[in-house]
Amino acid sequence: MKPIVAIVGRPNVGKSSLFNFLAGERIAIVKDEPGITRDRIYADVDWNGRKFTLIDTGGIEPESDDVILSKMREQAQIAIDTAHVIIFMTDVKMGLSDTDDKVANLLRRSKKPVILTVNKVDSFKKYEADVYEFYNLGLGDPMAISAEQRIGIGDLLDKVVSYFPDGDAMGEEDERPRIAIVGRPNVGKSSLINRYLGKDRLIVSDVAGTTRDAIDTVVKRNGKEYVFVDTAGLRRKSRIKEELEAYMIARTVSAVDRSDIVVLVIDGSEGVCEQDAKIAGIAHERGKGVIIAVNKWDIVEKDDKTIYAMSRDIMRTLSFIPYAEILFVSAKTGQRMEKLFDSIDTVIANQSLRIQTGVLNEIVSEAVTMQQPPSDKGRRLRVLYATQVSVKPPTIVIFVNSAKLMHYSYTRYLENRIRDAFGFQGTPIRFVIKERRSEE
Repeated sequence: MKPIVAIVGRPNVGKSSLFNFLAGERIAIVKDEPGITRDRIYADVDWNGRKFTLIDTGGIEPESDDVILSKMREQAQIAIDTAHVIIFMTDVKMGLSDTDDKVANLLRRSKKPVILTVNKVDSFKKYEADVYEFYNLGLGDPMAISAEQRIGIGDLLDKVVSYFPDGDAMGEEDERPRIAIVGRPNVGKSSLINRYLGKDRLIVSDVAGTTRDAIDTVVKRNGKEYVFVDTAGLRRKSRIKEELEAYMIARTVSAVDRSDIVVLVIDGSEGVCEQDAKIAGIAHERGKGVIIAVNKWDIVEKDDKTIYAMSRDIMRTLSFIPYAEILFVSAKTGQRMEKLFDSIDTVIANQSLRIQTGVLNEIVSEAVTMQQPPSDKGRRLRVLYATQVSVKPPTIVIFVNSAKLMHYSYTRYLENRIRDAFGFQGTPIRFVIKERRSEE
């Protein structure tokens, strides 16, 4: 998994400026695709080959100092619960405040690496004395930066990555399937895991997770071990309000990054909502296998059209993951819980499925014959060759005469034909379009 870095700070200290600069336009402007949120508070960042996920805990606009302190404490607790490294941002022009001091005490007690950052220092000579004032927070040397002027950012990132574990210390060497149970608060995530761990006594051992207070639980079924990834406090009451979106997103990103398969739990008595789409979007963007578990199905009043109507609503809201299987379960009664495990096994197999190049090209050629590729200004797209280059998720490179002519809709058409032939149920397929001009 990638380390998580959280930005904490008072309103208007420049958190968003730093976040947007590090995210970059390519990442910050989200694809125009249904269900994937545009108001992102996380982004993937690469600094000199060290990759991490950046979380912006900001966005508060309080009306009083009391509210500022309350919200700042919530921000700090999000970072403490979720992040591996915390950037505590202050403002040299606003100066040191009582709120900064109280939040610093909370961060200092967390034992997490905290990088004290003093923003808006466009001239160190001019603000040198003001920067030194922040030593009073007891968080070590303050780093002077200007997010707006792009001053000191490289040194800040060097400091951030210096706290990351080396090599595979984040736990990627474990070959056992890793399943994250994610979803909105109170949809029954913990009940679903406890169904496997309790009555069925499938637990083998508990191993320490990579985030604070997370326990990754090993479950054994039919002689095979599975690791259920806890989402930073799945079986404990968070000290933060569960509905706080920043906490939900940060927790979900952490769990999804550490998993192979994501089980998105939806409350059957409430139906699917925009928050579910945000969570599913995280899994889809990161190329994870997805299963949708509609929980609490035992308490839903049903007729012969209920499952059809619910499935239709889910697929309308989560239209960007048509490959996901929908299961109607009850963690309380055990209804279809064995079927959920069967689906996990199916997705595991499909994630690692490899198609021989010759067979793949037969399917692609047949698809091209059935539906002519698009053209523009008299020039028609030619699909020259396809080959699968990797798994988890299955990734297919398609060589064409012009990448500009390869519309999203035609890529989706080819994907559907490939799925008709080979299934790939539960897993996204990544397509890489490359030009071969010499083939014109």
